[in-house]
Amino acid sequence: MTRDAITSDKLPAPVGPFSLAVRGGGLLFLSGQVAQDPVTGKLIDGDAARQTDQILRNLATALEAAGKDLGDVVRVGVYLTDMSDFAAMNEAYSGHFTEPYPARTAIGVAALPLGAAVEMDVVVA
Repeated sequence: MTRDAITSDKLPAPVGPFSLAVRGGGLLFLSGQVAQDPVTGKLIDGDAARQTDQILRNLATALEAAGKDLGDVVRVGVYLTDMSDFAAMNEAYSGHFTEPYPARTAIGVAALPLGAAVEMDVVVA
């Protein structure tokens, strides 16, 4: 199986030995994203809703580099440092997807990179 990495000069480079996205086996896998400002690479200020909105805008930018968009997403993994932020995340999330919605998992975690409240990864067909 061939693996192809996807990059975008419109987003901060990954800080570690991983790719922004990798295409393999007919699917596209995007690494976890936190709400980084695309220009500075720093975590944006704001609550879980604002961070969710930024994450999904960043994911849309990454998908554009691969010739895809959020309508091609089949699965989303959501990681929250506080599950009481679920409703706020869900409200912001719903503004970026249409039916049929992607499959989704939401998991509570102890901490996320850069002190983020939310992180998301996606699988795209």
